[in-house]
Amino acid sequence: MDRGETSSPEPDMEEEADRLIRNSEARRRHRVRPGIRGELGNVLLLLFLYVLQGIPLGLAGSVPLILQSKSVSYKDQAFFSFVFWPFSLKLFWAPLVDALYVSRFGRRKSWLVPTQYLLGLFMLYLSATVNSLLQSEKGPNVVMLTAVFFMLAFLAATQDIAVDGWALTMLSRENVGYASTCNSVGQTAGYFLGNVLFLALESPEFCNKYLRLVPKDTGIVTLPDFLFFWGVMFLVSTTLVAILKRENDQGRGRRNVPEETQGVMETYKLLFSIVKMPTVFTFCSLLLTAKIGFSAADAVTGLKLVEAGVPKEQLALLAVPMVPLQILLPVVISRYTAGPRPLDVFYKAFPFRLLIGLEYALLVWWTPSVKQEGGYPFYYYAIVLVSYALHQVALYSMYVACMAFHAKVSDPLIGGTYMTLLNTVTNLGGNWPSTVALWMVDPLTSKECQGAVGQSCSSSLEAGLCVKEGGVCVTTLDGYYVESVVCVVIGLLWWVWLGKKMRQLQEQSPAAWRCRVNQ
Repeated sequence: MDRGETSSPEPDMEEEADRLIRNSEARRRHRVRPGIRGELGNVLLLLFLYVLQGIPLGLAGSVPLILQSKSVSYKDQAFFSFVFWPFSLKLFWAPLVDALYVSRFGRRKSWLVPTQYLLGLFMLYLSATVNSLLQSEKGPNVVMLTAVFFMLAFLAATQDIAVDGWALTMLSRENVGYASTCNSVGQTAGYFLGNVLFLALESPEFCNKYLRLVPKDTGIVTLPDFLFFWGVMFLVSTTLVAILKRENDQGRGRRNVPEETQGVMETYKLLFSIVKMPTVFTFCSLLLTAKIGFSAADAVTGLKLVEAGVPKEQLALLAVPMVPLQILLPVVISRYTAGPRPLDVFYKAFPFRLLIGLEYALLVWWTPSVKQEGGYPFYYYAIVLVSYALHQVALYSMYVACMAFHAKVSDPLIGGTYMTLLNTVTNLGGNWPSTVALWMVDPLTSKECQGAVGQSCSSSLEAGLCVKEGGVCVTTLDGYYVESVVCVVIGLLWWVWLGKKMRQLQEQSPAAWRCRVNQ
């Protein structure tokens, strides 16, 4: 019946009632979805937690440059590089963090609070001992430094697992997308504070040149002061979070949604079943070997520049103009990796990145000849910056292509665990070649003793005897150059034989990547 033809007042009343109901629902929806402003406090808390996470990572990244300025061996640098492994291995204890907790205190706070307290206490301990560890009579105590900073990195990785999980329930469904933004921005900001800003403010040369009117022998900030300040910040902020912030607050328009928890053993069985799949096993083997060709350039070049006399704070500051590029590159590259064959981009960028490795070796060789009395000229830093920018283009092309392929092949039924496993293997594929590359620099380096007859420099003991006899050890062949050439050759062989194998994996059917889990 056409309601417009009836003279009864009931249809008008029904329409008015429907309109009132619709308006009421619209107002209710408006109240339930307050937008980012309604959860600004939670977003800022997440951002702050991720900034805290980046501080120990930035400090750990600055220590190799400090050690290099104190002329430690590259074997010591290789030993310290184990500090950067925990973030690549956190998958192995992440199921424990998800499954074991005190429900009354909160699933995420059960790990977040003690982890951050330990981070603060370790930083306070380091603030009192770091000078003695770096300036002992026999040189820096690399073993103890590695042990302490490894614990810092392990705790930061554990905190990352807890915060990532808390972000999913702290923010409403409409705003949960801001969690990844908080992660990337917060970690980057924390790393910048602990690395770039610290190295600049710790450098007497930088402070005297740009920040002081009266020169002094020390920087504005010392490493003990920096560690003490952030140790106190960790303890105070963690106490406030423990007391004031509750998990799963049922705020205005929010519902307390229980999280699903998968058993620890079930998670480990699932990981094992994924790795056993032929396609996944082949792909993981390729990921673990793909970055051998880049290891010398990525792990050793920066240290060689510091050894040649380039100020470590200047190298750190070169990362600042790279930030906009690192933000834009994934956006641009994703346009070419969104199709069915993202690894084609990986394959094409591979030889370009190998050539940049050779260019890095030439840059290190050229550096001593450019040095002037007042330091290095502007054009030298411009060339270093351009080289670094080209390296970032190749690196991000391969990284975004890998991430796109991971998303493409991951079984949607277990997508989180699947992608985390592939990302873990990708990170490990970069960590172990870097450690080996650092370890092999000294054995591949040839030195001879000049000025003392019958002496050699084949070991640290013999080098000491050479100096004692009035001689000096002179490098006749730098192992870095040998390593750079060897790595590029290995990389080219990998690209010719195994690179095609990686591209062929894209032709596998979706069923070949699907995990068959017993229900």
